Amino acid sequence: MSTVEQGTEELLRLDGVKKYFGLRGVPFRQAGAVKAVDGIDLVVRRGETVGLVGESGSGKSTLARLATRLLDPTEGKVSISGQDVTRLRGRRLRPVRRKIQMVFQDPQASLNPRQSVGTILSTPFRAQGIKPSRAQLIELLHQVGLSEEHLERYPHEFSGGQRQRIGIARALAVKPGLLICDEPVSALDASVQAQVLNLLADLRDELGLSYVLVAHDLAVVRQVADRLAVMYLGTIVEEGPAEEVYASPAHPYTRALLSAVPVPEPGAERDRIVLTGDVPTPIDPPSGCPFRTRCYKVQDVCATVRPTLEPVAGGAHRVACYFPENQRSPESLSSPPHV
Repeated sequence: MSTVEQGTEELLRLDGVKKYFGLRGVPFRQAGAVKAVDGIDLVVRRGETVGLVGESGSGKSTLARLATRLLDPTEGKVSISGQDVTRLRGRRLRPVRRKIQMVFQDPQASLNPRQSVGTILSTPFRAQGIKPSRAQLIELLHQVGLSEEHLERYPHEFSGGQRQRIGIARALAVKPGLLICDEPVSALDASVQAQVLNLLADLRDELGLSYVLVAHDLAVVRQVADRLAVMYLGTIVEEGPAEEVYASPAHPYTRALLSAVPVPEPGAERDRIVLTGDVPTPIDPPSGCPFRTRCYKVQDVCATVRPTLEPVAGGAHRVACYFPENQRSPESLSSPPHV
């Protein structure tokens, strides 16, 4: 958990963000669209680490690219440090890019194999019109646990964990306040995963960074997250303080994900919740609650209107479910929320 004092300053705000992809070769209006992200509200404040979790295909990586403006939203608003950047492009977007950077999933694919480490680390500076000194590049390497001698080497000469450290160093080059980490350890061995996560935690405390940590493994996110947002089929179905969500998951989908996390104690077992059915297609998602086709608590009301995120017991823990594990009052369940 973060030891940095969390403030109220909003580094990132997403309001009603959607991203639809048209089907290739078919007119958009006739074929519909792949609803990769379908109406997301999310706030990341200074000093906090937000874990964004869900199965493959839930829209996590698309949301990460929307947040960094690598993709343009179909609808909604993206604000960085209070500035609306939804429609900014080119040079107007350049100053914003200094505030938010991305660490990619595959460290080998994200580094140019024809460039030395020194050239790779120089690229963010040059994109901002800055000529970096050798001392600045060496400092970046030292921050991620590498040394000066690595400047002249090429990506293929490093291990997977070292390559990811180079990717992190590149993201730190222009001193951002927020890093979007898209499954940064999923391609690494378990022991190396722990080292990279510890590095991210140390950098957060040392530099006052904030993170959005995208992952499908809840055990990985638990090590560093202050707050957790659970995605399913392009929507957030549960959000709240990480310890509350882990200790008392309110959405059936979150419970199912947590039931699959291995128990660290030898011989101990967890009651496994096995979801039935396939994940619906994002081209034609279910009416009402997107999870209802696989939910073990489904009732007729779930097919009507999509549930909105509502507080659990009046706290910061919120869930989009008509019948959460921590039940709201019977009066609130008698009819769908107004949308």
